[in-house]
This record gives sequence, structure tokens and C-alpha cells, in this order.
Amino acid sequence: MAFLPTQPAPVIEVTDLVTHYGSRRILNNVTLEVRKGEIMVIMGGSGSGKSTLLRHLIGLERGSSGSIKLLDQDIGKMTDYELNQFYRKLGVAFQGGALFSSMTVGENIMLPLREHTDLDEKTMEIMVRLKLEVVNLAGFENFMPSELSGGMLKRAAFARAVIMDPVLLFCDEPSAGLDPVVSSSLDELILRLRDALNMTIVVVTHELGSAFRIADRIAVLDQGEVLSVGTVAQVQASDNKRIQDLLNRRFEEERLDPDAYLARLTGE
Repeated sequence: MAFLPTQPAPVIEVTDLVTHYGSRRILNNVTLEVRKGEIMVIMGGSGSGKSTLLRHLIGLERGSSGSIKLLDQDIGKMTDYELNQFYRKLGVAFQGGALFSSMTVGENIMLPLREHTDLDEKTMEIMVRLKLEVVNLAGFENFMPSELSGGMLKRAAFARAVIMDPVLLFCDEPSAGLDPVVSSSLDELILRLRDALNMTIVVVTHELGSAFRIADRIAVLDQGEVLSVGTVAQVQASDNKRIQDLLNRRFEEERLDPDAYLARLTGE
């Protein structure tokens, strides 16, 4: 009897996640699994809900209903203290880098170690230099963020995100605002981090080239719903019109009933 290969166990499980901002529904029954060791890209157009989903995954927002499990733990049921302790297992590379301008690059990267460990200064300095080597910024620990280019700031943000050797790494629009050459180097960095540090990585992006380059699987969101989850080839071959509109950058003009349009303008 032949045995089929088993898929790696999921380390992120989103089940029927619903989110409202006031009366407006932003996420609509989102269900998604991310497997151990894979790079999952979440992509969609502006207003699709991808950034909102990321904020839920890292515990910055809580849904109206549904659940999110990270590493078999329901983060929606954690207290603020428990969530803060759990953050040691997570790394987040924010879109703009989010480095403190008054600190050196090394001090920025060292900050999670100061907050969450009792390591001595010398050990922390060694760890910072090691992570700077990983992101090709060796020797830049004494520079100020204002002295770095956009691509270097992004790499420094990655160094800080992985300084605690997280199990899960979340990246928000890593290629946004960068030229194609620098963007490509960040794609390679994400692949190298996954392979070298054995992490599971979730990347939110609207950059198709980067998504197709790094993704093991892609989740396509539109209007708060998951349209498809699959490999790059599966998503590219999808017969879903909304997915093809996104991949081919086709704009679909919204058609409104005149009465509905007037009601929206007047707030009635």
C-alpha cells in the first residue's frame, strides 16, 4: 500500500474570522492555514483587507468573531500579559522599517533583547552583529537610521525582527517604495531567512513580482474574503475573474444605482 506524503502541520490557523469597523464589515469569514516552514504571501488590491488581517495575526486587533491560533494557541483568548510573553516567538518587519530615529541601528536591533532577556551587554552586541551579517549590513551598527538608504532601513528592520530567532515572521509590504533591484535583494533575503533560520514567514504585499518570486503559497483577498489559496501556478491559472483582474491590473468600475449613490452621499 502506497503512502501519500503528509503536509507539514499548520502553525497558523484562522477560522471564520469576521471584523467590523463600526457597521462596515472588513473581513468576511476568513479561513486560512499557514504550514510550518512555508512562505505564505497574502495579496490583494487596496481595501481588500490584507493589512487588517495582518494586524489580527500579530494581535494588534481582535475580530468580531472567529478565531486565530498561532502555534496551537488561541491568541484571542490571551490576556495582554500572556500576549506580550507570546510575542517573543514572533518577529514583525513593519512597512516603513519603524526604527527609532534617536537610536543607532545597533540599539534599535538590540531593543527586543533588552526588553525580553537578561543577557549581558557583550552577548547582545555579538547577537546584533550576527544578525547584521545575515542581512548584509555588517559594520553598520553605529550608524543612525537617517544615514541609511530605504533598502538598508528595510534590512535593518529585518535584523531587528529576527534578533530573538522567532518561529513566525510577519512582513508588511517589504518592497513598497523600493526600486526593482533593491526589491529583488529583499526577496532573496526573505528566502534566505526562511532557509537559514527555519522560520515560517507571512508576507503581505501588492507587488506581483515579489509575490511570485518568494511564495510557496498565495492567499488572494478581495473585499474582505479569501478568493483563493494555492501555489503561484494555481493562482495564475485561476478562472476567477476578480483574481485575473488583480493579476492583470484591470480596473472594474463600480456601478451604483442612482438612488443608492444619493443615499450614500447624504448618509441616509
